[in-house]
Amino acid sequence: MAGLTDDDARFAYLADGNAKQARKRVAADVLIRDSHGHVVLVNPTYKEYWDLPGGMAENNEPPRAAAVREVGEELGITIVPGRVLVLDWIGPHGPWDDQLLFIFDGGVLSGNDVQQLTPRDPEISEVTVVPIQEAKQLLRADMAQRLERAIDALEHSSTDYTEIPR
Repeated sequence: MAGLTDDDARFAYLADGNAKQARKRVAADVLIRDSHGHVVLVNPTYKEYWDLPGGMAENNEPPRAAAVREVGEELGITIVPGRVLVLDWIGPHGPWDDQLLFIFDGGVLSGNDVQQLTPRDPEISEVTVVPIQEAKQLLRADMAQRLERAIDALEHSSTDYTEIPR
């Protein structure tokens, strides 16, 4: 190993360790509301239930940036996500490895912005803005619980963290 410095050897050692460490899937959703406290939902074409806007982070993409990108792709709007309301670790299930799921505060849209909401991505067939109780009926049961937790975290200026082993 002629010419190999201590820094090179240390870097190689760290890179080898990094290659063996777990990789997490990351999803970043947002809780966007209107001035009445109603919730923005999207209807994905590839799922049976409605969902919060957002989606999967790309490789090495920060969760907040993923939320901004996904909402831009889905709805054609630019948001500035606030604090994390919900963070869940979801254990492996079916074909999926474990995942970290973030729900950020997506803020409140003006009436004009709400009226302009329309799907901009072929993966989204519809957009709606509905009262929280109606939203919980449209969401899959686990997402309805997350919505409830996100609303509670918003009201109490907190973050809700849960581990869901599956």
